[in-house]
Amino acid sequence: MNHRPVLYFILVCLLCVSSIRQASAIEKQTRQRPNILLMTADNLGYGDLGCYGNQIMKTPQLDRLAQQGARLTDFYTASPTCTVSRATLLTGRYPQRIGLNHQLSKDENYGDGLRKSELLIPQYLKQQGYRTACFGKWNVGFSPGSRPTERGFDEFFGFAAGNIDYYHHFYAGRHDLWRGLKEVFVEGYSTDLFADEACKFIAENKQQPFFIYLPFNAPHFPGKRNKQPGQPNEWQAPDRAFKDYGYSPQTKNPQERYRAVVTALDTAIGRVLQQLEESGLSENTIVIWYSDNGAFMLKERGLEVASNKPLRDGGVTLWEGGIRVPAIVRYPGHVKAGTVNSSQIISLDILPTLISLTGGKVPADRTLDGENIFPILESPESAEPRRFFFEYRNFSAVRDGKYKLLRTKPGRNFMLFDLERDLGETKDLSAKHPEIAAKLKSAYQTWKSDVTSR
Repeated sequence: MNHRPVLYFILVCLLCVSSIRQASAIEKQTRQRPNILLMTADNLGYGDLGCYGNQIMKTPQLDRLAQQGARLTDFYTASPTCTVSRATLLTGRYPQRIGLNHQLSKDENYGDGLRKSELLIPQYLKQQGYRTACFGKWNVGFSPGSRPTERGFDEFFGFAAGNIDYYHHFYAGRHDLWRGLKEVFVEGYSTDLFADEACKFIAENKQQPFFIYLPFNAPHFPGKRNKQPGQPNEWQAPDRAFKDYGYSPQTKNPQERYRAVVTALDTAIGRVLQQLEESGLSENTIVIWYSDNGAFMLKERGLEVASNKPLRDGGVTLWEGGIRVPAIVRYPGHVKAGTVNSSQIISLDILPTLISLTGGKVPADRTLDGENIFPILESPESAEPRRFFFEYRNFSAVRDGKYKLLRTKPGRNFMLFDLERDLGETKDLSAKHPEIAAKLKSAYQTWKSDVTSR
């Protein structure tokens, strides 16, 4: 009797079973990787949330998120302006290194913006089997090859420019709302529309790890050139958000209107978090939320209705109010609930952290300027003092442990502040501690030479 056919059949069966088990193990491993929900607000102040000490603002959803995770007190955005803060978040690289350190103008919004050779967060995560989506404000270039679905995102619904009218979705006289590469006309309040898309994406992608980048445009201030003829230039929010305060939706008080915008944002964020819960994904999803930069404090423009307290000044400056922003991280089982984490963290850290969490590899062909902060999110007591560098317009700054070096214009002297004792940056210590000021000035010059040479 010839046993070869039987043995061959058995061998094939064993190989098939082995392949199925291996595929099943890979699929299980892929499913167990954390989902990622990365949300940003637009120009929200450090002191604009209840969990950051605001006694008037109604932000129950973000306050609850902070109770479920960690509220970060020393989180910095890499730039005090919208375009650059987003470009640095997505690349994990200083603005000088990526060659983009200015706010895109009206026409530039539809140009190349961030150079195409830069790799973005979704491009790293797709290598690990992630579904990726962006819903909201893009603002880093929208020419062919520069749009979200051409840079690693499977889905995109949002706008190209720096801000839009919340209801009409216009920027500088041009309609600006897109799905993928196609312009679309959709009715609704932009904050709610972006949250709706995120909820839908979560519900439809339960079986595969996903990355959602949800850059809301709220509470960005209104602009006359975004308004329709006869439309008042004022903050816009749904009626329900005004009623939460007992305000009339017709109020002309800019501070009341601003509060309603923030509360509408808070409600939308709550809906997205609820969708995670209903989909059974909350336990295996890391949620990262922060403001892209500090609230603007531009005098005589009606923008002093937000709060960066107790920090000094605001957006487009390198005072603490421009670059230190509210931030919250929730990751059940890893980040202890209800904690306050005062580790020094910067938005540049998000990309390397996500690469590490998803089992990816740090690129060998480019420098990432952040670091994996997962260890200090799990164990804040292990954090060490860090050094961050900033340069925008005429400002230059270094944060080094408890000290901060700051210059407001080239040619002026650097000032030195002790942020542990003087968070409001009122007392210049450069004359008292010239050796510290000199050390940080030298470090800044070395850094600038490095980032501008590659």
